[in-house]
Amino acid sequence: MLQLTGGTAVVGLAGCTGTQNNDGGATNGTPTESGHDDGGTETGHSDDEDDHDEAVGAPSDTAEVRMITEDGGYHFEPHVVRVNVGGTVTWHNESGSHSTTAYHPDNDQPQLVPDGAAAWDSGILSEQGATFEHTFETEGVYHYYCTPHESLGMIGSVIVGEPDPHEQVALEDPPADKPERVREKLEELNGMVSTALGDDHE
Repeated sequence: MLQLTGGTAVVGLAGCTGTQNNDGGATNGTPTESGHDDGGTETGHSDDEDDHDEAVGAPSDTAEVRMITEDGGYHFEPHVVRVNVGGTVTWHNESGSHSTTAYHPDNDQPQLVPDGAAAWDSGILSEQGATFEHTFETEGVYHYYCTPHESLGMIGSVIVGEPDPHEQVALEDPPADKPERVREKLEELNGMVSTALGDDHE
C-alpha cells in the first residue's frame, strides 16, 4: 500500500513586492508600465541558425531582453546582448516577477561592471508587459541578475562597444563568496562574452 503525499515546493520566492525604488542615486533606468507587444524583437542575434544557442552580433544602438518564467526555469533571453557606447537595453517582463539589477557596489554586490559605470536596478517587475530600460555610457562588459532568481542562475550580460576582454572586471574569476550555481552561470557567460569579443573584431 503506497500512500502518496503531494508536496508543493515554492521555488521562486519572488513575491509581488512591487517596489520600483532606485535608491542608488541617478541611473539612466526608466521603468515603464506600457507593455506593447510588438511581436518580434531586434536583438542582433539569430534565432534558429547554425549558431550555438544564440550568437552575439555586432554592437547596435538598442537591444531587447525578455524576462521569462517557464517550466520552473527563469531566463533572460538572450543571455548576452551588445550595444554601442550610449546604446540602450530594454528589458521586457514576459512572465513571472523579475528584476534586472547590476552587479555593482551600489546594489550591495561585487563589482562585475566597468570602473566608473553607473548602477541600475529595476526593482521587481511583476506586471506582464512591464519594461525597464538603461542607457550604457561606459564601454565594457556588464553582468546583471534577477534579484529573486539569482541563485537559480537567472543572470545575463551586456557588452558595450569594443572592449578589450583582458581588461574587464566582469571576465575575471567569479566572486568566491557566491553560490556554486551563480559561479557556474557567470563562467558560462564569460565564455560567451569572450567568444563574441574574439570573433567580432573587423
